[in-house]
Amino acid sequence: MRTRRSVRRPAPALAALLLAAALALTGCSAGDDASGGSNSAADRGAGNKGVSGEAAPGGTGSGAKATAPPKLAASHIIRTASLTVQVKDVPKALDQARTGVENAGGYVGNETTTRDSEGRERTRVVLRVPVEKYDEVLAELEGSGKLLDRSAKAEDVTDQVVDVESRIKTQRASVARIRELMDQATRLSDVVTLEGELSTRQADLEALLARQKSLKDRTSLATITLSLSETPVKKAAEDGDPGFVDALAGGWNAFVTMLRWLAVAIGALLPFAAVAALIVLLWLRVVRPRLPRRPAPVSATTALGPLPTARPAPESTHQRHPGEGD
Repeated sequence: MRTRRSVRRPAPALAALLLAAALALTGCSAGDDASGGSNSAADRGAGNKGVSGEAAPGGTGSGAKATAPPKLAASHIIRTASLTVQVKDVPKALDQARTGVENAGGYVGNETTTRDSEGRERTRVVLRVPVEKYDEVLAELEGSGKLLDRSAKAEDVTDQVVDVESRIKTQRASVARIRELMDQATRLSDVVTLEGELSTRQADLEALLARQKSLKDRTSLATITLSLSETPVKKAAEDGDPGFVDALAGGWNAFVTMLRWLAVAIGALLPFAAVAALIVLLWLRVVRPRLPRRPAPVSATTALGPLPTARPAPESTHQRHPGEGD
């Protein structure tokens, strides 16, 4: 019995020791939480004051945070425009357009210059300008003369750009996997098969990269097609009923046009007529005198005399007299 009492006596002391240790640990954790909570609250208050200079609106210092505005997704837009401007001097206006585009960081593309029947010059030029300077350059070109026609178009290709970028990433990963398999392949047939598959996937990747480059070029540079024409020297007369003078002028123009075409036709036929006249002259003066002459026609006679002529047939000996019966 004494042995059992010696064993049970230290149990209450051990339990008290464990309880004291648990309370100490609980107090430490509570102190840490309290200090951390005060520090976080202080940090939030300092952050709010740093943003607005005072407490955040709508908050009482209980930890209200200021939210930043959301970022807008980048848009990819293809901008194209077409202008027809009438100016007094086409070369001068074209030089001004070139200078403005180059100063904006763009360049001049295709250019075509023609002249009409009245000598008036017309130029069509394609201009590529950065999208940031698109509106500025467009307004400058419109003010270079009399605006006759204007059309503008904006096409959003953001979805296409995102889709191409995603497909490029996938295709590059696919090409990398094929190359890894080629490094691990041991049989010749497997290597040949993997090489064919790698060529196909690389071709698809290059096509996607080319499309991405095209989209980037079209979205970063706007296209402006500018048509410049000179101002007519004389204004056309107002439409109305033709008079005697108009009819006389029209008839005289038709007569002059006819004479002009006749002169052209005669001039075209004159070399042929000269050659034909020369051939006829050579025939009459040189060739024809040297040709043998035909003999004169001989009369129907022979050495024994003239040929006998045919005699008339004798009449029948039995002649019918009048009055004779049958």
